[in-house]
Amino acid sequence: MRATPVAATLLAALLTPLAGCAQAGDAPASDSPAPAIDVPVVLTKSGGFVGLEDTVTVQPDGRWTRVDRAGASRTGRLSDADLDRLRQLATDSRLTAEATATVPATICADAFSYRLTVGATTTGYVDCPPEATPPPATAAVVDLLTRVTG
Repeated sequence: MRATPVAATLLAALLTPLAGCAQAGDAPASDSPAPAIDVPVVLTKSGGFVGLEDTVTVQPDGRWTRVDRAGASRTGRLSDADLDRLRQLATDSRLTAEATATVPATICADAFSYRLTVGATTTGYVDCPPEATPPPATAAVVDLLTRVTG
């Protein structure tokens, strides 16, 4: 019996999902794409000797805008690697834990304060070494966004 075009198409549709199945020796799961985030990531850095207040907003597609306290803005786009890293960090369960942790009030002269918001989760810290160690997931996002938005 000859296969009809409909039968061939149906067979191809059924087998296509199997082509992506992992087998022994395939790349580890850590090389898989980062989970998507569907909310903006907002970082505000304030304080310091001159009274800085910069806000960086990164859209889910990687476009970013940085606005300073005078209202001047710059824009750009994260590289694919930086966007993947941001997605990993923004969906890291440690971020939620850091947002709910009780942190003692820290007062430092000329220190920077960081406030990070990802959806309904807001976390932050005051950069006041050596008294406090910043929360690791929050600090990783701060470092990433500070580096790429300069």
